[in-house]
Amino acid sequence: MSSHRTSAGADKPAMAPLLLCPYFLPSVPFSRGWGAISHLTDPTAKRGTLCPSGRQRLGANRHLGPLEAESRASPQAAAGRYGLLLFVPAGAAGGERALSQQHRLPCRAGPCLAAGTGGDSQGRGQDARRPARRRPGGRRKGREAVAAIMRALPGLGRLLAARGWGWPPRRCLSAMARYGTEQRGRPNTPDYRLYFKNADGKYISPFHDIPLFAGSKEDKEIPAKRSKTTGNEVLFNMVVEVPRWTNAKMEIATEEPLNPIKQDTKKGKPRYVANIFPHKGYIWNYGALPQTWEDPNHTDNITGCCGDNDPVDVCEIGSKVRSSGEIVQVKVLGVLALLDEGETDWKIIAVGVDDPEAQKIHDIDDVRKHKPGYLEATIDWFRCYKVPDGKPENQFAFNGEFKDKDFAVEIIKSTHEYWKALLHKKTDGGTVKCTNVLVSGSPFCCSEEEARSIVQSAPVPANGDSVCPEVDSWYFFPRDH
Repeated sequence: MSSHRTSAGADKPAMAPLLLCPYFLPSVPFSRGWGAISHLTDPTAKRGTLCPSGRQRLGANRHLGPLEAESRASPQAAAGRYGLLLFVPAGAAGGERALSQQHRLPCRAGPCLAAGTGGDSQGRGQDARRPARRRPGGRRKGREAVAAIMRALPGLGRLLAARGWGWPPRRCLSAMARYGTEQRGRPNTPDYRLYFKNADGKYISPFHDIPLFAGSKEDKEIPAKRSKTTGNEVLFNMVVEVPRWTNAKMEIATEEPLNPIKQDTKKGKPRYVANIFPHKGYIWNYGALPQTWEDPNHTDNITGCCGDNDPVDVCEIGSKVRSSGEIVQVKVLGVLALLDEGETDWKIIAVGVDDPEAQKIHDIDDVRKHKPGYLEATIDWFRCYKVPDGKPENQFAFNGEFKDKDFAVEIIKSTHEYWKALLHKKTDGGTVKCTNVLVSGSPFCCSEEEARSIVQSAPVPANGDSVCPEVDSWYFFPRDH
């Protein structure tokens, strides 16, 4: 490491690079102690536990930014102001000595190593005046220590943000973080309901108040987003109704105020889909696109059938098993036209943008390439899932052919327009409840107090009933195709 002369003529080791935390920590000087945050860690507590004084200092500096200039000019002043120091593992110094003896930093929460000194496993510093010897491989070990800290910092930032200290990174904010749910009634019974709240704690309708387009706050045309493959990637919000591998037929209650998620019933009992060999329950995360509506008064020019009076359905094919009530940002890949008892029932094929496989799946052909057999299983599932109930097999438009992303987006556009007409009383919605809290200009908009009274009138939360063992039975029957 290079050195320069002080005014007194003594050799002074050069400053090590200052690490900037990408979240809310000030510039962090490196020294030769154990990897902990000085002034935040209580040496008498368990490793990694934050002491009260550290909490107070972090809590008082919620808007800290990367103060590079200040920390470089005066590391001691910066540390004294913000009470933060990050130390690399002992023995990893070599050429990575951080601060000269002149810039030794205070250590108020317990014993730590003085800058530029060695130490034992207990963190006791040696004489700072003793010249430090460069150890073999020290420079390499120092680089490895720096790399380890860089890998750990994102997790540290998320941990502190989750505890309310500092602003979390933008990329950690998910669609689900902006919404919550509240259970009413008993699970696995007809009175179970799952109501929705937004980030402000207001009760909302998942059908009407959650935007269709991910990242938007109001009705607008489909935004243009660049895609590596097609140049027109569009992200949508999906309301998860049924997690993959489960059987309970959960759905948005379109005929109830605020449209909570409920379990469908058959002859007064909760309804479950059958396990038709080789499938188990739903084979995707199943849900709906908010602010869409398949108008039963409109005969589709393509299928020749009317809409099914519900939001557009979504099959999310990612590797994660989602939760009922979760809001997932998805990119659309294609669409299947199911003809269910004479009604058009579009099934959007999509993948969550946070899924590990989302970066390589952009269209319906990519599904065939990276998930061979999945689309064929989807056709088989939708064709047969009502057969155990004594109903005939379902049919498909286009002979069961999946249409591509551009076709699917056009379907979403048209059903979004039908929903707009519904919410502004330009078409007859029949028994559909349009009660909402956030749709501006809608005659069905209600106050926060009215929304709260709707939720409070529902049965109080309680433990659910057990599921009938027959739900896990497998059904076998021959296919004619």
